[in-house]
Amino acid sequence: DLSVMSQQPGTGFWSVLMSVVAGVFGVQSHKNYERDFTKGTFVSFLIIGIILVAMMVVSLMMFVKWLTGY
Repeated sequence: DLSVMSQQPGTGFWSVLMSVVAGVFGVQSHKNYERDFTKGTFVSFLIIGIILVAMMVVSLMMFVKWLTGY
């Protein structure tokens, strides 16, 4: 339920998305890290993380398919 993410300040959709992207690349600030663990919900980060990883895998597969001509 995405409404869970918007109940507390700093844990809206865009905030969670930016935190997950920053975490994937390893550039998350300590301030945001603390905010995420005190105000965020595990489920919201998990859902967005799974979606982002799936999108990255599909994009990479499509790129390789395009590159190799298959």
